[in-house]
Formats: sequence, C-alpha cells, structure tokens
Amino acid sequence: MRALFALLFLATPALADGDRPGAFDYYVLSLSWSPTWCALEGDARGSPQCDASRDHGWVLHGLWPQYHRGWPEHCQSPERPPSRAMTGEMADIMGTSGLAWYQWKKHGTCSGLSAPAYYALSREAYGRITRPDVFRKLKNPVKLPASVVEEAFLKANPSLEPDGITITCRAGRIQEARICLSRDLAPVPCGRDVVRDCTLDDALFDPIR
Repeated sequence: MRALFALLFLATPALADGDRPGAFDYYVLSLSWSPTWCALEGDARGSPQCDASRDHGWVLHGLWPQYHRGWPEHCQSPERPPSRAMTGEMADIMGTSGLAWYQWKKHGTCSGLSAPAYYALSREAYGRITRPDVFRKLKNPVKLPASVVEEAFLKANPSLEPDGITITCRAGRIQEARICLSRDLAPVPCGRDVVRDCTLDDALFDPIR
C-alpha cells in the first residue's frame, strides 16, 4: 500500500502555490528585433516572419506574468485554448500564429485571463510602447552599444525609467527589449532576475529587411 501511495504521489503533477493562473506580481513585455531572430533561427526555418514583405522590426515576443523573483509557466488554466483564428490574428504583431499559440501555452495560461482577453491585453501593451523610429531608418548593419538601444526606448517613452527596461543580446547581436509593466500596464521597476542588461559595446544590429 505504501509503495502504491508513493507511485500515485509521484505520478501526480504538483504545482507550487504561485503557479496558479493569475497568481503573479507584474508583466514583462518582451519585444524581439525580428531581423536578429531571422538571422539566428527564422531563415533556417523558412519562417514567413522573415519575408521582406512583412517589414517586421520590433515584434511582440510575449507578455509574461512574472514574480518579483522567478516566473510561472505552463499553468493548468481552466480557460479554453485559442482557436486558429485567434492566433492568426496576432501574426501582424507577433510574426507568426505559431508564436502566438506557444506564448499562450507557456505564459498566457498563467495570466488568469481567457485566451481572447490575454491576446487583447498583449496587443494593448504592445501598442502602449513606442518603438523608436531611428531603428527603422537603418539601411546597413551597424555595431553599437546595447545601452544606445535602451536610451532610444527611454527617449521615445518618457514614462519609462532605466530600471524598468532591459536590453538583451544573443550571439553578439541585439536581441530583445524587455519592459516591466504592472497588471494594469503601468511601467514598474523590473525584478533582479529580469534586469540583466547586455553589456556589449559592439552588438550587431541588422536593418529591417
């Protein structure tokens, strides 16, 4: 009997209290520089996001529920998953419907929202942040300090503070701008596990295709 109990205990997924849908402290709005993702992954996949006709710059990677330390993911949400139509409607700002689906499964399920409400909030958050025009004007690849990208976002968004945004790099390239927002989408300071600014002085920044 004791062995059977142990087997049943191990076979049952155990969720920490904080992994319940809706139990989190703030959001991280992650904006990905599409040319970087295409150069490192998208081109090899033949992703439609990388087609020059899409004209993608800063795309919405996701809106991530976050704890002050750590984050929830893959929560057991009672909400119905999004339809193909819902994910397809997000491709204009997320690049592909596949990313929209993945973000719902990993992060949206932890928001405590329905899929339509989560996507609507994600779109609202994306719309509240001004993406600096200067990056759309690039004609050729450049190398620059990651701090320059952060400064451009701060200038374009006066409500943001330096401790509320972080710029990440990957493989020597500018990767993402991550902006911390309250549950009602007001700018807030990022937690220590989010504030990990790229320190490169010569990060590669590709122009929009």
